[in-house]
Amino acid sequence: MKEYLEGNQLEKLAVLWTSPDREVALKMAFMYTRNSERYGWWDVVRLLVWGPSAKLLSEDEELQAYVREMLENNIEVIACKACADMYGVGEKLSSLGVEVVYIGESFTQMLKSDWKVITI
Repeated sequence: MKEYLEGNQLEKLAVLWTSPDREVALKMAFMYTRNSERYGWWDVVRLLVWGPSAKLLSEDEELQAYVREMLENNIEVIACKACADMYGVGEKLSSLGVEVVYIGESFTQMLKSDWKVITI
């Protein structure tokens, strides 16, 4: 991933999606994430799937379609491997194109750096 653009630091957004609520996913997490990329509000947009949202995503075909669209539009979609393992959904998320990795340490580094984080 590029950290700088033309000598300037990139503006980076991480949307931390933890809610098992489908409406929260559709009406906030996914809407803002997708529009952030679509309208160029941020240089880098990342959706972090953590906790119960991993299970919801593995079961909901409409949410899966949204995630595929995000991936096609250069939005990084990353799921917490520990959470995916707890719910037994790692393979399903990987098959959608979601990167499934241990995320605690990298998320901590994001918080300590210049990423802006929204938690939903």
